[in-house]
Amino acid sequence: MGTILVFGGTGQLGQCLQHVAQERRLTNLVFLPEAQANILNVATLTAEFARHQPAYVINCAAYTAVDKAEDEVDLARRVNCDGVENLARLCASHGSTLIHISTDFVFAGTGNQPLLETDEAAPISIYGLTKLEGEQAIAVHTSQYFILRTSWLYSEYANNFVKTMLKLGRERDELKVIWDQAGTPTYAIDLAGCILTIIETRNQEFGIYHYSNEGLTSWYDFAKAIFELSNTPVRVLPILTVEYPTKAARPAYSVMDKTKAKTRLQVTIPHWRDSLKECLSRL
Repeated sequence: MGTILVFGGTGQLGQCLQHVAQERRLTNLVFLPEAQANILNVATLTAEFARHQPAYVINCAAYTAVDKAEDEVDLARRVNCDGVENLARLCASHGSTLIHISTDFVFAGTGNQPLLETDEAAPISIYGLTKLEGEQAIAVHTSQYFILRTSWLYSEYANNFVKTMLKLGRERDELKVIWDQAGTPTYAIDLAGCILTIIETRNQEFGIYHYSNEGLTSWYDFAKAIFELSNTPVRVLPILTVEYPTKAARPAYSVMDKTKAKTRLQVTIPHWRDSLKECLSRL
């Protein structure tokens, strides 16, 4: 199978990959933290590729501060596009397969039907735009790639919506949560499992894929489920997006169709509530 290099290895998804790799007894993953292998540092990247000669490269590194990106456009673009291009170029020169994580934010979110990989990408935020530019850079520089667009990522690791809700639920009696944005939560452990299945099955159905858990919900209903399943007594009130203004616009509807992933990647995708229960039991 060869060496698997993981960039952004200490982040949420990187930690989930470590967890799933241990469960599957995979010992050939090398996790590189940003301090050791910043994807903007071509010299360092070149040295790591030469040292490890990876068969696969998993890129979990990204600029993900959605609102700050509106002010830090250059930094967001460097990380989400230029850094990704660096990896794509090196993967092409070393014959490595690149597995890259993208986002539902590449879509405008103005429709009401589950989004296909072939649907037009029309981001409405700098974050979404720079992630799309990263996707495009990959396609220009290598043909051996899997781009996995995901949404509403959470787990027992790092900072995320589930852990924030649990913290706030312990501190407050009442919370207001947006109800008019629809999408699907994704348990990062499930996404990590999908990534490792691609590698273990030596899949060569390269291209763009959508991966989130099954079903759809709103942030409000997601929060309600978190408190219900964790037996946290807190009153949750639904509010409109306009009542909680943010610097960056969010897609109103970003539910993704996973048919392609299920058929070509040979993965079974759990419903979001089932995965939420699993995560809460681990927390």
